[in-house]
Amino acid sequence: MLARFADHPASVGETYGQHLMTAWGFAFALLGAGAACLLHGLLPFAFEHTASGAVKRLNARMTARAAGRSAVRVSP
Repeated sequence: MLARFADHPASVGETYGQHLMTAWGFAFALLGAGAACLLHGLLPFAFEHTASGAVKRLNARMTARAAGRSAVRVSP
């Protein structure tokens, strides 16, 4: 049962703690973007690019992490 806590983090080259911090970083960024979307719906002039900017930054982070993992796995 305890192995389930480490299997996925290990598959992406992280410890449980590192994976927790990474996932929470994404979660809080998405919560902030969601709040900006809610406020933007009420006040269309506010937060015009906040959510889309957050999604672009998160995508860049995730893409870079995946590329880094691929490079590590492919290297001899």
